[in-house]
Amino acid sequence: MTHFKTEQWIDFVNEAVSKQTKREMETHLTQGCEACNQTFSVWRKVRNAANVERNYEPPADAVSVAKGAFASSILALGRNRDCTWAKVLFDSFLQPAVQGARSAAAGSRHMLYRADPYQIDVQIEMGADRRTLIITGQVLDLSEPGLSGRDALVVISNLRGQVVRATTNQFGEFRSEIPDSGNLELVFPGLTDKPVIIVLRDPLGRLSVETQTPPVRNPRVVGRKGRKKT
Repeated sequence: MTHFKTEQWIDFVNEAVSKQTKREMETHLTQGCEACNQTFSVWRKVRNAANVERNYEPPADAVSVAKGAFASSILALGRNRDCTWAKVLFDSFLQPAVQGARSAAAGSRHMLYRADPYQIDVQIEMGADRRTLIITGQVLDLSEPGLSGRDALVVISNLRGQVVRATTNQFGEFRSEIPDSGNLELVFPGLTDKPVIIVLRDPLGRLSVETQTPPVRNPRVVGRKGRKKT
C-alpha cells in the first residue's frame, strides 16, 4: 500500500490538492490505512483550531488599551525617536550622603525634571512587599504660574510587560504602583507636541547594592606548626 506524505495531508485538509489527488487520498483513508488516518486526524484538528482562533476577536476596549500602551512606549517610539527626553534638574541620588548611608538600598528617591514648558516632580518609593515601586508625581506648567498639568496621561512601564496608566488630577498629581523589574519608564504622550519620556535604570539602587563585593582583607598565612609567616 502506497502512503501519502505529511505535506500532502496538510494540503488535503487545506483543500489545496487537485480533484484527482483528493479522490485518491479519500479512497486511501477508506481502505483503513492506520498511519495515514492518524496523520490526517492530527492536521484536521490543527486546521479546525486555526479556524476557531481566526474567528476570535478580543473586546474592543482591551484592544484600545493595548494599542495606547504600546504607542506610548519607548518600544514604539524608538523607531523614529520623535520624542522629548526630560532633562534632570535634581536627583536625590546625586546628592552627598552621610557616611555609611549608602550601605543599603535607598527606600525612596526624589527627582525633578524639565520638559519645556513643564516641570515634572517624581518620587519613587519601595512598596511594602519589597517587590513593587510606588511612583507619585506632579506636573506643573511653568508658562502659566499657578496652573498644573491636569488631565495629563502618564504611561508607566517596567519594560518587562507590565504597563499601568494614570491621569493627573486637578493639581497635576498622579500616583501608581508597578512591579519592580530593575527598569522604569514614564511616558507623557500628550504633554507637549512630542511624547515626554523619563527612563530610569535601577530606580532605587537595589541592583548595585546586591552586586556589591565586600572588601577583601589580607588573609593571615599560618605555617604547619601554627606560626604566622611574615
